[in-house]
Amino acid sequence: MNVRPIDVWPAHVEPPVERAPLLQVEGLSVDFGTEDGLVRAVRDVSFRLHPGEVLGVVGESGCGKSVSAAAVMGLLPRTARVSGSIRFDGRELVGRPDEELRELRGNRIGMVFQDPMTSLNPVYTVGWQLAEAFRAHHGGASRKRGWAKAVEALEQVGIPQPDRRARQYPHEFSGGMRQRAMIAMAIVNEPDLIIADEPTTALDVTVQAQILETLRAAASSTGAAIMLITHDLGVVAGMADRVQVMYGGTVVESAETVRLFAHPRMPYTVGLLGSVPNAEQVGRALTPIPGAPPSPLNLPPGCTFGPRCPLVEPGCRTLEPALVMVDEPGHEARCVRWEELTGQAGAEVLFGGGDD
Repeated sequence: MNVRPIDVWPAHVEPPVERAPLLQVEGLSVDFGTEDGLVRAVRDVSFRLHPGEVLGVVGESGCGKSVSAAAVMGLLPRTARVSGSIRFDGRELVGRPDEELRELRGNRIGMVFQDPMTSLNPVYTVGWQLAEAFRAHHGGASRKRGWAKAVEALEQVGIPQPDRRARQYPHEFSGGMRQRAMIAMAIVNEPDLIIADEPTTALDVTVQAQILETLRAAASSTGAAIMLITHDLGVVAGMADRVQVMYGGTVVESAETVRLFAHPRMPYTVGLLGSVPNAEQVGRALTPIPGAPPSPLNLPPGCTFGPRCPLVEPGCRTLEPALVMVDEPGHEARCVRWEELTGQAGAEVLFGGGDD
């Protein structure tokens, strides 16, 4: 609910104090130099994340979601050229030496990686890896205490018989349990921020719901903020407070979750929503977005969505629209014709489709 600002507050009423953001990203850009040319993976991305808030970052593969997260963690290769600002709890991270970033990784910032089978070491038990993640940031902790924290973390994410499971190897865990183990590793040090990169990829719907509930409960118990990266709008609908839609390496729309689903103001967002199965439209064909995402090696001039957009006009092909405020504070979109969009139901009108 938005409160209309007033100029003068009554003497007996304290004016609202805006919380300082835990994570503040401003003008983040990430480029990679290759033999074929410059890959512009992330372009001028800005967002804020407050303590306890869940930010959903959505978009097709190659839109810059994971690269943005890797930039926050300081996990980009040395060939990456990073510009802009990443401030975590008031501390600038861009340009910091790796030794300083290691103090934050796994400690104040935890990350759930996309593929738990390749993220967990196959030659060490799950418990040993969790204990080492804890002891790495608690130099004085004994092995016994580290093991106790590992078992506690496994129990916290809902793994049955955690003391026995901690002695098993990753290959002895199912896909869902491995993902739970990755969440346990991310929260073992009670971080302030959890970055979850496609935490439910390749999991069935039942396990997916369990993983999301586990992640939500883990963050709730520590008060951590969550940056949830996914291509699944159904995931963010039930979990995120705000949604940031990315396309072509940049943000094309950002709003509160309920607002974005009800009143999308970017044709690409309308297309994404129209591509999701809807129980209210049984018997109707899904409405896909024609074409393919642009290559970050060869971005089109003007609006990056222009080649696929049914509302494109000549000006869109020469100058990329700015990310501007639409409708109400906090809702931004990168489209000059946003006023013509009538909600997610407009996908059929924009991109075609309908009854089979």
